[in-house]
Amino acid sequence: MGLLPTNGAGIAMAHENRQARKQRVLTHGMPSVTRTIAQALVLKDGDLFLITEPDARMPCDGEHGFGLYFHDCRFLRSYELRLHGVLPVGLGAAAATGCHGTVQLTNPELSKSGADLPRDTVGIEWARTLDGSTLTLADAITLRNWGREPVSLTIELRFAAGFEDVFQVRGLLGERLGQQEPPRWDGAVLRFLYHGRDGLDRTVAISFPPEFTRTDDTSATATLHLAPREQHVLDVRLQIGESPHDAKEQSAAASAAAGGSGAAASPPPDGWPGGIAAVSSDSISLNEMLARSFADLRLLRSTLRGHAFISAGIPWFATLFGRDSLIASLQLLPYTAATAADTLRLLASYQGDHDDAWRDEAPGKILHELRVGEMARTGEIPHSPYYGSVDATPLFLIVLAQYVAWTGDIGLFDELRDNVRRALQWIDRVGDRDGDGYVEYESASQHGLINQGWKDSGDAIVDERGGIATPPIALVEVQAYVYAAKLGIAGLAARQGDGATADRLTREAGDLQRRFEHDFWVDSLGFYAMALEAEKQPLRVISSNPGHALWCGIAAPEHAAKVAKRLMADDMYSGWGVRTLSQRSCAYTPIGYHLGTVWPHDNAIVAAGLKRYGFADEARRIFEGLAEAAMNYEHDRLPELFTGFPRQRYGAPIRYPVACHPQAWAAGSLPFLLAQLLGLEPAALDRRLRIVRPVLPRFADALELRGLRVGEATVDLRFERDGDSRAGGAARVQVLETKGELDVSVESGEAP
Repeated sequence: MGLLPTNGAGIAMAHENRQARKQRVLTHGMPSVTRTIAQALVLKDGDLFLITEPDARMPCDGEHGFGLYFHDCRFLRSYELRLHGVLPVGLGAAAATGCHGTVQLTNPELSKSGADLPRDTVGIEWARTLDGSTLTLADAITLRNWGREPVSLTIELRFAAGFEDVFQVRGLLGERLGQQEPPRWDGAVLRFLYHGRDGLDRTVAISFPPEFTRTDDTSATATLHLAPREQHVLDVRLQIGESPHDAKEQSAAASAAAGGSGAAASPPPDGWPGGIAAVSSDSISLNEMLARSFADLRLLRSTLRGHAFISAGIPWFATLFGRDSLIASLQLLPYTAATAADTLRLLASYQGDHDDAWRDEAPGKILHELRVGEMARTGEIPHSPYYGSVDATPLFLIVLAQYVAWTGDIGLFDELRDNVRRALQWIDRVGDRDGDGYVEYESASQHGLINQGWKDSGDAIVDERGGIATPPIALVEVQAYVYAAKLGIAGLAARQGDGATADRLTREAGDLQRRFEHDFWVDSLGFYAMALEAEKQPLRVISSNPGHALWCGIAAPEHAAKVAKRLMADDMYSGWGVRTLSQRSCAYTPIGYHLGTVWPHDNAIVAAGLKRYGFADEARRIFEGLAEAAMNYEHDRLPELFTGFPRQRYGAPIRYPVACHPQAWAAGSLPFLLAQLLGLEPAALDRRLRIVRPVLPRFADALELRGLRVGEATVDLRFERDGDSRAGGAARVQVLETKGELDVSVESGEAP
């Protein structure tokens, strides 16, 4: 990190610049200002990932987000193949399987270029493999002459390396901190080198096939002669590297790799530790969507400090996020619990232990986002880690309680008892700034509002006139999370004989519920306020946020019924899902990041809340809308979000241009919501599984769930549609096999 000026004015200027930089990073209205990545192809292995255009290239022109990334750095920004100086035509791609991908291309009409080659004469198969352990990209480019005459092809490969920090790629910061050397040829190897200001050298080495000769500083060409039906394979290998400048830095890097706050460790093993419950149905579409969901969640797994976690999403958020990683692990709990345990331990190891305004850290707080790139390592941004989230801390407690409910592993609660205590203290003492019983936030920056709930863009929390809410802000969903967290931890404390803590937390949750109903319910709206802003004024805005209150059970039943009806009205429900903000809101825009778009994870939580209060048809309608939206995306992959344009007008979900895909909590939405529809309510400490008011989506008549683990037992279940279930009746449940001690009960009674 560069030295700060020692005079007072200089220090003040440096501080102001730092705060302005923090504001630019944290209050932007969208994740990136680059051009669309909506149809990008993505490969990932460990912490190495590649994102390209649908035709497999990374463009040499313009600003874009495509590239080869590692540790928050885009090492390679451009990689193009050209035939006689012209880009080939993309035909399609096979469904990527994590680290492997294949794209089919062909030649355009080349007669005007002097090649006299009719279009579609040459087939190009571009197969690529990422290896996160060796940090390599291996490409096998097969060219086939499908014609009846010999062809001569001039092949050109072009490259560019920028070594940009991901915040630069996103267009949020423009500074270049280090120094890049000119490209250098070493025989058949093209080398790029960047000296980072964080003490690391970053490199790219590109090994060309022997047929190629250098044409300029960053490209090479080859001429191939192919007989009819002949094929030729070009093997191109890219190796990236990250190494310290000197011995001192090398020692620091070794320390970080051993468990410090620096780079993530080795990539996780294939598959899921301990296995995963298997879901199969008579609906091919449902099976394919669930398979894609689990594949994407597995793809997003990374490891840090010896613990696996689900990184938030590619390309902008391929790192540890408190909120996102916790919710993704929660979504997975009915199928596998190992990731939740690892995520909890990892986040506990980073729990805040002192006050730091730059990083918004406070004792007991769970981190928001960890970055390991050059800007974070040099202190240019506060993400080392950054703690600016008011919901990650109660979500940490919710996931712990749910983990024990599924596994019966009360030992993890004992292990994390001190972390739990400090998290509760943060909720009560720091999160509740004025002692009114609500967790709230207020930006420390004088340059703009920093929102700290899941809708965290700078313009996300608005009033009825469309203006930005005035802090301090107490979000409706955060109070619901606190309520559920305290009840969940109260139950665990009671199990361990700590009756005093259990009684206190139960009493506090009850008090919170009573205040919540009084302060957040807006009679004129028939709905809960999105938040309380300054002077405890309710934001009289119809939003998706109160659906989270239903999920947590804090809502009064009579109010929940009104919320359910309002969420499913046409101004909120687009036909694909519930919008983040009503069409009638002054701030509504169907392409605003949090101002009217549809987020799959938000909908899954909302639908889970609807199901909890007995609105199974509404919950099923949301599930079906999301599933049908997924069918409109390549390989049934739900993106981070899509726009809020109405289904009846466009007939297909309109893409949000820079949405992450895969994205963790989007990938987990359908599996999570399916478990909610099936009514799975575990109580592993009592060796019991309740199946409460189960329903199936209308496009499936039968579904089997095998290897469902509750505590030490497993059970295989079959769900079949009742004759009247299309009109809302419950599905029939058959227990196929149980291994271990487990009482399974099916309940079809009324909701609370």
